[in-house]
Amino acid sequence: MAKDKVAYVCSSCGYDSPKWIGKCPACGEWNTFQEYRVGKKTPSTATSEFRLDVKSSPISMSKIETEDEPRINMQDGELNRVLGGGLVPGSMTLLGGEPGIGKSTLILQTVMRLKGMKVLYVSGEESARQLKLRADRIGGNSQLSTLNCQLSTVMVVCEAMIEIVFEHIKTVAPDLVVIDSIQTMATEAVESSPGSVTQIRECAAMLLKYAKESNTPVIVIGHINKEGTIAGPKILEHMVDTVLQFEGDQHYMYRIVRAIKNRFGSTAELGIYEMVQNGLRPVENPSELLLSDVKDGEELSGVAVACSIEGVRPLLIETQALVSTAAYGTPQRSATGFDLRRLNMLLAVLEKRVGFKLPQRDVFLNIAGGIRVTDPAIDLSVIAAVLSSNVDTGIPRDICFAGEVGLSGEVRPVSRIVQRVAEADKLGFQKIIIPKANMNGIEAKKFKIKIVPVRKVEEALRELFG
Repeated sequence: MAKDKVAYVCSSCGYDSPKWIGKCPACGEWNTFQEYRVGKKTPSTATSEFRLDVKSSPISMSKIETEDEPRINMQDGELNRVLGGGLVPGSMTLLGGEPGIGKSTLILQTVMRLKGMKVLYVSGEESARQLKLRADRIGGNSQLSTLNCQLSTVMVVCEAMIEIVFEHIKTVAPDLVVIDSIQTMATEAVESSPGSVTQIRECAAMLLKYAKESNTPVIVIGHINKEGTIAGPKILEHMVDTVLQFEGDQHYMYRIVRAIKNRFGSTAELGIYEMVQNGLRPVENPSELLLSDVKDGEELSGVAVACSIEGVRPLLIETQALVSTAAYGTPQRSATGFDLRRLNMLLAVLEKRVGFKLPQRDVFLNIAGGIRVTDPAIDLSVIAAVLSSNVDTGIPRDICFAGEVGLSGEVRPVSRIVQRVAEADKLGFQKIIIPKANMNGIEAKKFKIKIVPVRKVEEALRELFG
């Protein structure tokens, strides 16, 4: 009888080696190689049921017929937007996030709303009683009677062996499979503990094969490591069709779903949820929630409103800055929700091109609401907030900004300016400061808001402070 082979796999990146190595040559991490034994692989009886008998053959690109992918309505506008219009049959979606952020809650409340679909919820972390208690809490006592029909179509099985899971799939024949989570799944073909690189890779490959051959969508919940990336080998993200990142601070009420990878839609979309007592509530108009409730006529220094674009959705968010005298020798520069290097660049532009000296001043910047913004159109609001805090003069609450700032102090044009102006007009702002180069595509007569075009940063500051 032949002996099993011994191989070593890096737990950080999945690189395999026939012998143990101290430093991984692929990712450069130390002491990450784990030993596992490779036995003679035999095809699983559970997965062989879904194997196609038709042999593949090359076909000309011109003869391939294309059509729009059918979508499954998830009964959640935010999730449908991030997925690109809905869940595609036969696709495999990976949802990752921090512990306790609400991954299982989001998926459970979503599958409970699906009408006419048989769902198999595979849990390797919780018992069936725990899932039922969560379902009751999400549904609410007043809605349990209306949710009974949906709850009857959600089949729950608490199992960690992937071969047994496929036996349940064969018996139930579900329309949607949920795996919670992939780190708890294990296969008998690999002699290693659940959560290891090899187990995750093999279980994900089996689930992907089932999804493609049976045209059944699979949603997989994954853990993340301390660096914030999805735990397991990087090949896990390459294998699946869609990778969703569930973000948010547990101390804030807002949660954000971002699409890191999407083969059926855009990766620029995001969905915003509010954590309430009975689950996650989709936020249809996040601009009203991200703006603080300040009384009319009350102007706070260091606060400027920026009009940002996330995907196809315009968002009005508050940019808060605090400039104070440095208590120690070296001034501090801190940014929350904004790139610190870009803040340093804007401070250099403010000093070199505008003439405001901030060498012995601490500068703190915060994007209100606990979200992170990468849109360069908020540069103008950052500079306005910093200068407002420095001179301790408030900016009127009915003014918002949209413009990118260059190194020479010019205000550069931004994309989709019409949507930005329309969003500010809808929320009742009286004035918006935009780049002058964007005025060519705007019909100012359509909006009630006053549009102020500027070419330089000095012009915008002169409009604010005279």
